[in-house]
Amino acid sequence: MVKWLRVGVITSPHGLQGEVKVFPTTDELDRFSALHEVYLDIDQEKKKLQIEKVRYMNQMVILKVQGWDKREDVERYRKQDLWIERSQALPLAENEVYIADILGFRIKSDIGEDLGYLKDVLKTGANDVYVVDTGDKELLLPSIPECILDILWDEECILVHILEGLGE
Repeated sequence: MVKWLRVGVITSPHGLQGEVKVFPTTDELDRFSALHEVYLDIDQEKKKLQIEKVRYMNQMVILKVQGWDKREDVERYRKQDLWIERSQALPLAENEVYIADILGFRIKSDIGEDLGYLKDVLKTGANDVYVVDTGDKELLLPSIPECILDILWDEECILVHILEGLGE
């Protein structure tokens, strides 16, 4: 399991007082209200940022970070990921996983075929979609119980059933 979880991406400065606009990469937008700190990746190191204020605007998060007091302080952090330690993560509901924990897992069909590796998970309105790299193409599998049968954590493998029409 990964130690760090991405919660957002800085998109741009917001206003003149050092605030940043953040695109959330978490399912729980309001989870930022409970955070006191986030981490920024700088030169392969995580730098702790103390959060002073959080507000929301049109599905975006506006953060005020201690020490960032003017627009010029934050301009260079555009497109930078914001991270939290796993210990700060929200508890998962039954049958939920953190995407970061399963990326790279082998994908195996219920008839024994090795299909490839989990490359990405797409967030759609209805359900997530697993993007499987088969080596020569991508296979898209809906994250529904009829298709995603089990996650074998010890084997780093996801057992799937290919619904009719999906493997073509």
